[in-house]
Amino acid sequence: MKWFFKSFINGVLTIVPIALVAYVVYKMFLFFDGLLGNILKPYLDENYIPGIGLFTTIILLTILGWLSTKFFTGTIIRIVDILLQKIPFIKTIYSVIKDTIHSFLGEKKSFSKVALVTMPGTSMKCLGFITTENLEELHDELKDHVAVYIPQTFQVAGVTFLIPKTDIEILDIKSEEAMKFILSGGMTTKSDK
Repeated sequence: MKWFFKSFINGVLTIVPIALVAYVVYKMFLFFDGLLGNILKPYLDENYIPGIGLFTTIILLTILGWLSTKFFTGTIIRIVDILLQKIPFIKTIYSVIKDTIHSFLGEKKSFSKVALVTMPGTSMKCLGFITTENLEELHDELKDHVAVYIPQTFQVAGVTFLIPKTDIEILDIKSEEAMKFILSGGMTTKSDK
């Protein structure tokens, strides 16, 4: 019985993470393949191969990205961008999506600075990520503050705090390491390799 229990625990510890990663990658593949794949399937019928939708999406995004740098098509894209930022309700959704994508892939990446924040009135500390350093545009009194996003353990949700610059300490660690530490509830540390 002891051997069975030990083998079962070893199986959970080794196989479950691999299976979950495979499942997440599979679901992401289905999602991205389905973006254009669902449009192509009726035309290709029996000749459709899984992955064609993903490949087509990558090629289309690459071509559109290249076209956005050209004068004529770039102008059209900028006009669409301006229009989307002026339509009520749509502008909110568009700006959130655009800013989120730019924070991960743009030149001014957010989540690149890891902040150590002391909880007010205590000696407790938590890790977060500086998302915006220029808050004066939002409100004049926030010129000495930064926006710090503090994720919650075991989930992607979190809270954004506006904290005085003097109350945070920038840590010299990679944002990926900090995110792993937070999301794992502190079980993954820098030395765990």
